[in-house]
Amino acid sequence: MNSSKQMERRAVLYSDVQPTAEQEKRFEDFLRRKYGEEVPLQWEKDPELHGGFRLQVDFHKQVGADVYDWSLEGRLRQFKDRLSKLTTNVTSVITLMQEAVENWTPEALAEETGVVLTVGDEIAVVSGLEHVAYGEILLFSSGVRGMVQDLRRDRIGCVLFGDSALITEGSIVRRTGRTAGIPVGDGFLGRVVDALGSPIDGRGPIEAADYRPIEMPAPGIIDRQPVDAPMETGLLAIDAMFPIGRGQRELIIGDRQTGKTALALDTILNQKGKDVVCIYVAIGQKSSSVAKLVETLKRRGAMEYTVVVNAPASASSPLQYIAPYAGCALGEYFMYQGRDVLIVYDDLSKHAIAYRALSLLLERSPGREAYPGDVFYLHSRLLERSAHLSEEKGGGSMTALPIVETQAGDVSAYIPTNIISITDGQIFLESDLFFSGQRPAVNVGLSVSRVGGAAQTKAMKKAAGTLRLDLAQYREMEVFTQFSSDLDETTKRQLAYGQSLMRLLRQAQYQPMTQHEQVITLIAAQDHVMQEVPLNEVNTFQKALIAWAEQQAPELCARIDRTGQLSDEDRTDIQHFSKAFLGQYQESHKEQ
Repeated sequence: MNSSKQMERRAVLYSDVQPTAEQEKRFEDFLRRKYGEEVPLQWEKDPELHGGFRLQVDFHKQVGADVYDWSLEGRLRQFKDRLSKLTTNVTSVITLMQEAVENWTPEALAEETGVVLTVGDEIAVVSGLEHVAYGEILLFSSGVRGMVQDLRRDRIGCVLFGDSALITEGSIVRRTGRTAGIPVGDGFLGRVVDALGSPIDGRGPIEAADYRPIEMPAPGIIDRQPVDAPMETGLLAIDAMFPIGRGQRELIIGDRQTGKTALALDTILNQKGKDVVCIYVAIGQKSSSVAKLVETLKRRGAMEYTVVVNAPASASSPLQYIAPYAGCALGEYFMYQGRDVLIVYDDLSKHAIAYRALSLLLERSPGREAYPGDVFYLHSRLLERSAHLSEEKGGGSMTALPIVETQAGDVSAYIPTNIISITDGQIFLESDLFFSGQRPAVNVGLSVSRVGGAAQTKAMKKAAGTLRLDLAQYREMEVFTQFSSDLDETTKRQLAYGQSLMRLLRQAQYQPMTQHEQVITLIAAQDHVMQEVPLNEVNTFQKALIAWAEQQAPELCARIDRTGQLSDEDRTDIQHFSKAFLGQYQESHKEQ
């Protein structure tokens, strides 16, 4: 073997006592088998290695090395790594630990190490980790953990989940062999955690049942079934015209301060008593805003079935980047148990900004509008994991409500168009409607649900009727007639009808409606009952009508909620008692 070939690798054996000739021969044989060539071996004394040795194989002209650590410390670390890979299920962990202790023997495993070249801005560039994988967790000598995000021929880029000030150039970094993940379990319900799954609500540790990688392949076509069960929001404007199904991905989009988070929060509140697990992922929000939201959930009894994953604006970009994936992994744990999950990503605009910052620091080439070219993949691989699983997979579902903030209502910008193309519809909240008092400020023309009536109960489908068409006609007529003072009687009645519908769709926050309330309201409205009421009294009349219906026909209300069915006879009954109540309402107001 020529000398240039021999200079490719060099092995150094560190130990307290010099090895015998026989031991040296065994080491040389091991190196020959491992690397397929003769590797020069030299011995160096290390008084700290009592009762063990460390074999280090350096690569010529390359930073980093393979380290075979048989020191006491190295064998103990191997043992700890073995234990850390056991499941955290309490019922089986004792048995697994006993088996690990009884059967464990230290192995001649190459502990691949590298060296930090540069560090700063939550990014470390490392050299020497030849076999590292994308998404793998690395452990730095200071104890800080990082995740591999950029692979190049001579170095790798790593995002840091700890204080980058603790890492210096030349620090040693080693592989863990594990991909980034999060602990999961029922113990997370009612808790507020960070993007790594650590509790931040001051209520002590959380007992985890399992550990899931934050990046997982989405369920395939065979593992899914059609979206056909409703995920009711309790908001009349949404459930009647843009129904959301369990397993659907419905985008909530609009300018800043138009009620996007309020809509998502009302949907979470409406899941009370429906055996739905809710996960709210806050990305780049103010900590005070998240604290206020958590307090609202607690006060209204919704926190007991909700998990809040918080990566606030003060958190580092890597934590904001992994937060939605961590929330999704938590949701998948419940989904694969056959349960229904609702997950809110608030919001993906800030998520894209955090990812853009990381990508530019990693020196990736930018794409359109200075975003990295793979920002579409960033959100598609997240949202595709929402599904309605087949019965063979347990029949669970995960419904996603991603939120995106627009600038001046521009839905054709880069991030909005990306996510619109990924999702199954969008609810567009318009600033002009919001400031005119129409809340939720849903734009009927630009909003759509691609699942549609398939996710509605038969009762809601019958009751909704031509509501969306009537509103669209009213909006058009309103534009053409706003400058005209001479209107015929038919046009005036159509305008009055449209105005009463718009007023009816105004709904106060934290007041979700049950199915029977929505059905009775819609049937009465489309029978032009509300049209006979003064515009400023429509909402008062609607509440009084519901209370009267619950008193006069409790069996009908209970049946609609329980079965989701509405017969022609039921519809006729609702029309009759709505008109009867209108007469009573008008009489009582005449007397006043």
